[in-house]
This record gives sequence, C-alpha cells and structure tokens, in this order.
Amino acid sequence: MREFNYSAIKGMKWDSDILGLVAAIHREAGKEELCLKQQPEKLNKLVEIAKIQSTESSNAIEGIVTTNTRIRQLALEKTTPKSRAEEEIAGYRDALKIIHDNFDVIPITQNYILQLHKVMYGHTNNPYAGRTKNVQNYIAATYNDGRTETLFTPLSPIETPLALDRICEEYNRVVGNNEMESLIVIPVFIHDFLCIHPFNDGNGRISRLLTTLLLYRSGFSVGKYISLEAKIAQNKDLYYEALLRGQTGWHEGADDATPFIKYLLGIILAAYKDLDDRFELVQGNVSALATVRRATMQKIGRFTKQDIMDLCPSLSISSVEGGLRKLVAMKELCREGTGRATKYYRIG
Repeated sequence: MREFNYSAIKGMKWDSDILGLVAAIHREAGKEELCLKQQPEKLNKLVEIAKIQSTESSNAIEGIVTTNTRIRQLALEKTTPKSRAEEEIAGYRDALKIIHDNFDVIPITQNYILQLHKVMYGHTNNPYAGRTKNVQNYIAATYNDGRTETLFTPLSPIETPLALDRICEEYNRVVGNNEMESLIVIPVFIHDFLCIHPFNDGNGRISRLLTTLLLYRSGFSVGKYISLEAKIAQNKDLYYEALLRGQTGWHEGADDATPFIKYLLGIILAAYKDLDDRFELVQGNVSALATVRRATMQKIGRFTKQDIMDLCPSLSISSVEGGLRKLVAMKELCREGTGRATKYYRIG
C-alpha cells in the first residue's frame, strides 16, 4: 500500500497559477471578514440560499434529484422525505448542518468521517452507513455505445481503514505544525480520500462535505454563504477530469495532484468572488429597483426570478418581482415564457 506522506510535496516549487490562486483566496477571505464585521445581519439570507444550493447540487452530481419545491422544503427542514432520493437529500442536509454549526469541534479522524457518513444515510436503511466498504469498488466510465471502462481501481476493502487513518494523521500533523499552506493541503487530502474511495456509496458527497469542513477549520468560511457544491456541479466535467489526471500513478506514490489542487482552488476563489458580488448588492441604501437592476447586470444570457432572488437576499419576493416587471416595462429586460418557465435576458 502506498505511503501517505506530505514530505514529497512539501518541498515542491509551485507554479505561478497555484501561488496566484492561494494569494487571491487569502485576499478575498480578508475582505469577507471585514464585510461580516460591518453588516453581518445582511448576509444571513445567503446562509439559507447556500444551504439549499449545496444540498441540491451535491446530490444532483450523483443523479439524486427531486423537484425544486421539494428541494427547498427539504433543505430548510419544512417537510419529511417521501422517496429514497429525498431520504438521501435530507441526510446530506443533516450532515451539512452539523458541519456549519459544529466545525470547530469536529476533528479530522476516521471515526468522525464515519459518523458523517452515518448521518448522511440516517434517513435510509443502508446497512453500511458509517462503515467502510466491504467490496472492491472501481472508478469507471460508460460510453454511448454501452462500453464500460475501468479508469481507476481504489484501495481494497482490507487496506481502506488503515489508509483512512493515515491520511487523517498526516493531515493533522502537517496542518497542526503549520508545515504547509492549508489551501494546498486541503485539496491533497480530498484527492487522497477520493483515491481511497472508502465507502460502498457516498464517496463524492462525503468528499464535498469534508471540503467545507476542512476550509472552515482553516479559517475559510465561504462555504457558509456560497455553495461550493453548486460551483462544482456547474463544472463537474472539469472536476472529474482533474481528479482522473491526478490519479495516474497514485498507488505507486508517483501521482501529480497539481491538476486537482488548481481545480479546487479555482472553485474556492470563484465562490469568494461570488460572495463579494452579492455583498455589493446587499449593502448601501439603494432602492429595490436599483438593486434588482444591478443584479441583472451580473447575469449573462437567460436567467430566472430565482436567480435574481439569490443575488438579492435582502429583498422580498414581491420586491424582486416588481423590479423585474419595471425593467421589462422600461425595455431593459425581455421576458419570455410563462409561469415557472419564465425567463429574462438583458436588452443591449
């Protein structure tokens, strides 16, 4: 079994892309801290939006879906699950809530990772909830002609518990001793976790929960206000491509995690930039119409009323609807479709 040791990457000379991403994230995190001190109450609505989007997106990546209305009700704990898919969605919501509320007292250990997995399957009858895999799993691709190709073979079930312990021990040692930049260590940990693939099912969703947890514990709380899962879902092909490129040579310790590090840092920075944009929309004493106008100017192509509501958490539904209606009347926006299918786009 490969050795898990950060010494191989500790002395690496990182390219300008990675160094630039790390520096930019630190700058954005500093701006976020200032914003929270100035007007924390105005960002409370963003927490609710992020919770809904994270619950929906992380499950949707794995093909676990329900209606938009049900997603919002489940994410906000206003209904009970009615299907297996909704049970898994509710479980992700529960695990995410635990992380948001208790990140500072959740150590990075195998035991706690197993507990998160158990919580995630808490609404189902999965006999392997909270237990590492009992059968060999594979990372495979299915093509249009029906062919299936194994792209990567994770560790065997017997090797998995020790490997999970080792990556946790190494992570805690390196971060605890400030041996490396945590923004580098976090993607490497997630990369190793996905290569181990410790569970029969739910590995991707647990990896995304762990990403939010590790960022929280390192002082980066952007996942509370902007859904990292939604960002990944928007670029999931790039996510799988970066992971696959980094898996080559992993068993022999000859892998290069750089593509995955760049990908995840890019996701984190994009989330911070979204937070900066949304903070601009909730601060100041501008009218509802002006706020909606500024929000629409951040959209490219077609968008929905919900898209604008997500960007304007300080406004009521009626204020957003009124603003959109006025912008259509003023010929700044074009409206197409009716009912739930209604979409808008800017003119000129």
